[in-house]
Amino acid sequence: MPKTSRVNDDLPRARPSRVVVELVRPLIDNGRFPAKASLGEPVVVEADVFVDGHDHIDAGLKYRPVGGTWIEMPMSPLPNDRWEGRFIPDTLGLWEFEVSGWTSGMASWMHALAAKADDGQDIVDELAVGIPLVERLRGRAKGSDQDRLDDLLAWLRTGDLVSLRSADLSDLIWRNEERQPAAKQDGKATVRVERERARFSSWYEFFPRSSVDPDHTASNLRGALDRLDRIEAMGFDVVYLPPVHPIGVTHRKGPNNTTGDHIEGPGSPWAIGGAEGGHTSVDPQLGTVADVEALAEACRQRGMDLALDIAFQCSPDHPWVREHPQWFKHRPDGSIQYAENPPKKYQDIYPLDFESEDWAGLWRGLHDVFEFWIQRNVSVFRVDNPHTKSFAFWEWVIPKLLADHPETIFLAEAFTRPQAMQRLAKAGFSQSYTYFTWRQTSVELEEYFTELSDETLDLLRPNAWPNTPDILTEQLQHGGRAAFVSRAVLAATLSPSWGIYGPAYELAEHHAVREGSEEYLDSEKYQTRVWDLDKPESLAPLLTRLNVLRHELAPLQHLRTLKFCDVDNPQLLAYTKTDPMGDAAPVLIVVNLDPEHQQSGTVWLEWADLGLPKHALYDLEDHLGGASFQWHGGRNFVELSPWGLNAHIFTATVKGCPPVRPLIRSYAAASANPESATPTSATPKSALTNKAEKGPHV
Repeated sequence: MPKTSRVNDDLPRARPSRVVVELVRPLIDNGRFPAKASLGEPVVVEADVFVDGHDHIDAGLKYRPVGGTWIEMPMSPLPNDRWEGRFIPDTLGLWEFEVSGWTSGMASWMHALAAKADDGQDIVDELAVGIPLVERLRGRAKGSDQDRLDDLLAWLRTGDLVSLRSADLSDLIWRNEERQPAAKQDGKATVRVERERARFSSWYEFFPRSSVDPDHTASNLRGALDRLDRIEAMGFDVVYLPPVHPIGVTHRKGPNNTTGDHIEGPGSPWAIGGAEGGHTSVDPQLGTVADVEALAEACRQRGMDLALDIAFQCSPDHPWVREHPQWFKHRPDGSIQYAENPPKKYQDIYPLDFESEDWAGLWRGLHDVFEFWIQRNVSVFRVDNPHTKSFAFWEWVIPKLLADHPETIFLAEAFTRPQAMQRLAKAGFSQSYTYFTWRQTSVELEEYFTELSDETLDLLRPNAWPNTPDILTEQLQHGGRAAFVSRAVLAATLSPSWGIYGPAYELAEHHAVREGSEEYLDSEKYQTRVWDLDKPESLAPLLTRLNVLRHELAPLQHLRTLKFCDVDNPQLLAYTKTDPMGDAAPVLIVVNLDPEHQQSGTVWLEWADLGLPKHALYDLEDHLGGASFQWHGGRNFVELSPWGLNAHIFTATVKGCPPVRPLIRSYAAASANPESATPTSATPKSALTNKAEKGPHV
């Protein structure tokens, strides 16, 4: 007698969905960390959604501020079972989203009906199959949807195929079709929405202790107030100051990083702490905490932000050395270990010990430093060498601060290994310094920015700096003015955020302390300087023009749409950007990377990728140099000279037509106001005509 089979106890309680949802993007470490997002830019969500067999499916995207009300919209099919949706967050803080997919019995039936009708087969049975499907749909419908479904039922019962073919049923299906069982993504997907400046910003760094007045050899925070109007006029929106705290006198560094107790010199601002206080105090030579507040308010009134440097390290004279000696590493003889990066020694700096037994007290103390300055209207921080501090600390402190102060922006000065830079970005840093400074050939730049605009786009926002007080590259040392021009154009147009160490870059300062070094001669890190910013050879007009264009040409404010063009000369780099909102004409940038020779070549453009007709005649306006050109088709000649501006920043107008927009998906604009938009189903609208459709486009 055959044995009776028993149902295994490990079977699912309910029938699982046949649909698979996987490879969701943005989803950082399966949801452990939030992805990056900002006000004013769509969050683009993609996922693989597919099913076994040949049934039709649909996919939906739900999103909300964490704890808020869900909004749902249809996703649009892309090639190879990839689906896409996008939404535009309108508040700061954490948002969450969810991708789901389900089989669509209605869409599958509509496809079968159309196929049989087009083949001349008898469709009486197929019409009968559709009646209970529509009746179930009507049972869940409300209001006018019921009336429309009544019409559909009447057409089915009378065999009115003409009316069926002309009906657009996608919205009815989307709103009313049963979605159980539905498949959902693994992991909770979140995005941290920051203000626009976290994504798009222009930074200007200067030392407030140096002077721009030939009659004075030093300045202070009150003198820095007088520089704000000029910085604002140049189009910079973040004013960044190196540490403003008291500077230790023990082992104080002298000019050009000479060692010894140079008590009479100003010392390095990164040797933080003295008898006057530590990280919550201000060097008396610069001013007071009230002066920092006044400077922050003056920046705010001009639409700018003041950024302070936060360097978590101490001079031997810092109050923490006496109050919390357990926060530092000690040698066997009991003395505190100063900083070293063998063979380099930094006798004027004590690093903090993140393996201290009092690590919790250390964490709280560092948190309070940020909180102190946030309470004094500082909302942007450039953090010095964060990769030398505990990742776990950043994963704790940044979300904690952002929960209370979501407007705060953190820039990581982390010139280190890619994995470490990415981990800091996951921990919450809004932006990161990059390797742009050393990427100089067309191959290097294209490879690196392709990675930044694709592989790490959702977690790491680049901030491109052609120079810093620590870095004067060999190219700037020997490339002359043309090198400064091309590097500024590249930084300002490749990356939505960029910055310069101001006076030195404006005046094309290029003298190194010695051959083979990237240190500036007479560096402001160790002494004060007097800068004559009114020199006729100043690059200020170029920097101003670049910042103006960054605000006028919306594509330059984004990284997602960056695409490089083929050029037959490796000394030329060409790339395009489009506006993800679809409101602005695309931009084409061409840069001569050779600071010594004129270079020419052919640029190939894929006009269709820019939403432009392929073989049209175009009027190109060069917004940098002011000239106009005519191009035809995708293959055109460019010539640039280092004794000129050495670059083009083009927008194109189809001859005889108004400026055109790049190609975008229709739901991108609709999702800006999802409550008023009519969802467009990703189910093929023309299934009854048996026409292939690849998603709604305009």
